[in-house]
Amino acid sequence: MPRSVSGVEMRKRQAAHIEAPPQAPGQPRQNTCCLCWCGCCKCLWNEDRIERSERQTCTKMDSIEAADEQHPSLEEVLSWARSFEMMLRSLEGREIFQEFLRSEYSEDNLLFWLACEDLKKEANPSVVDEKARIIYEDYVSILSPKEVSLDSRVREGINQTLAEPNNLMYEEAQLQIYTLMHRDSFPRFLNSSVYRDLLASRRRTCLDT
Repeated sequence: MPRSVSGVEMRKRQAAHIEAPPQAPGQPRQNTCCLCWCGCCKCLWNEDRIERSERQTCTKMDSIEAADEQHPSLEEVLSWARSFEMMLRSLEGREIFQEFLRSEYSEDNLLFWLACEDLKKEANPSVVDEKARIIYEDYVSILSPKEVSLDSRVREGINQTLAEPNNLMYEEAQLQIYTLMHRDSFPRFLNSSVYRDLLASRRRTCLDT
């Protein structure tokens, strides 16, 4: 008849499993606890679980650090005040300028300019046709709630080109809106709380570092 194992002896065996020295990588651990699913021992399954958790934590921290690196530097923010063109070339610059334009209900000017930039890069005729039509319906048509301000001469030239659209058909209209933003919206942007708050934030960051 098999001899029964006392509770004290069972606890000693479990303690021996926990304190056992680590095995070489790739080698199975001997006498692994049968209750490894509870996380009470240093079995291979539990070690893998902890390692996966640490990797996930590191990945999250890397993502946070990468997001922090996307903020524009003080030098970049200052450069926007010197050059409207430089601000438009910066993703962060366009985003903060768009935020300001939204507060003035003139965001559509920038969206039109960006859509024209995208159209210029397109070479596929069928895609050019589609994008040209969308730009017209969204920003040029007098029926659109997002219609931008274009003079009659430029608007007539666009209407004549619609029959055979090309990727440069909005170039003159784009320049007109660019000039409007540069001369009208941009000076107000530089004096706005949106830009000044960002500039102050970047200065504080430089002082802290």
